[in-house]
Amino acid sequence: MHSRPRNRLVIVNRADPVICGHSVEGRNLAEAALEHGFDEVRIVTWPVERLEATGLPLKPLDGVLPYSEGIIVERPEPVGDYKVPDGRYLAGITGRLIELFTDGVPTVCLSLYLSPHTVAVADAVRAAWSTGLPVNVTTIAEAVGSDVTNVVRSCVGEGRFGAAAHVLSSYLAMDHCVAVSAYTRELIIAAADEVDACHGTRFADQCRARISVSYPAIDTSQYVDLDPSHVDAVLAARGLERDGYVLFLSRLTTAKGVDDLIAAFERTPAGEHLRLVIVGRGPESDALRRLAAASPRAERILFLDDVDDAEKPALMAGCAAYVLPSKPRPEFVETFGIALAEQMLAGGGAVITTETGGIREAVGDHAMIVPVDDPDAIAAAIDAALALPPAERAARAERARAHALRFDRSAVFERLFAGAGAMPTPTLA
Repeated sequence: MHSRPRNRLVIVNRADPVICGHSVEGRNLAEAALEHGFDEVRIVTWPVERLEATGLPLKPLDGVLPYSEGIIVERPEPVGDYKVPDGRYLAGITGRLIELFTDGVPTVCLSLYLSPHTVAVADAVRAAWSTGLPVNVTTIAEAVGSDVTNVVRSCVGEGRFGAAAHVLSSYLAMDHCVAVSAYTRELIIAAADEVDACHGTRFADQCRARISVSYPAIDTSQYVDLDPSHVDAVLAARGLERDGYVLFLSRLTTAKGVDDLIAAFERTPAGEHLRLVIVGRGPESDALRRLAAASPRAERILFLDDVDDAEKPALMAGCAAYVLPSKPRPEFVETFGIALAEQMLAGGGAVITTETGGIREAVGDHAMIVPVDDPDAIAAAIDAALALPPAERAARAERARAHALRFDRSAVFERLFAGAGAMPTPTLA
């Protein structure tokens, strides 16, 4: 018989197998919670079949790393039948949260993505209190950025006040409000300012007063001090060799700029002897494959859509350069850039990216910055990266790693939970 937990963390997000940095962040915060004294951690997320139906890019299911003992992943079944077309799954998540909030266990609930996860938590807390049962829950909501560009800002642009107010009020109903970057914080305040200007509300002042910044949590141990023989073995299994390829690893969407990278690869002399390795899945996958197939260097472009969690660090460590030419789009702006920080931890070649959204907060002064929508500049940066003397390349990589270590999951967890007054209270056995 299992003993009753003394303290619990519940994380509500789009978890594995979704290809998303904040899916990985949820995992990392869950693991850090066990290390910092929570004796039960639950990730409440969506059934896999629902994730598949949405068209979200997903990892191969058999390549997802297991969670540590003590972390329970829950995927509540939908509530109701076909007459409730889209609310069934959200009702399942909200209902499960109410059960967790009313069972007497002191609970911290962290939601990533304001819509729908923070909205679900706000509804669950309200309903939990209405039951008359004892409720001991502290709520933390983390805005990751795309939830603002994709929901709040689009509602503002379309004049849909109610939907924007629903998200903002749910966010501000949480005990602690954080954003993944200073850029994201300003994005939220700007959207709230627009709502206030149109409707006479006072969301923006509350956002200014209450939102703090909590950078994404990364498991740095996966990326530092990699065994060189392991890296070489992983590369050999893919027909690659160290410093023999330029790497892109992220979701395949328009905003990631892969089309510009393919064009740049055609224009650099490096394309004559290196390969371009494009790792990921996403809605633009087929279009990008067609674009690459029409390239004069088509035979040197390799797409990999089956890279698992364990293989990713080795691919990063072995590349000659890592390129993420992200560009702002109405539906998505890179509000941090977790993959960029992971690359700096892994070493490998120089990081080449754009100064879009919150990217500068992720890379500091440790990346080659190119303009948006500029394949010529990307090509020139690749050439410059490959021309670096080995000693300078190593020194730059060391400084980049030192910068990225500030995003270690343990340090991020401590800052976030201590700042929220939500660290578990030590108890005697």
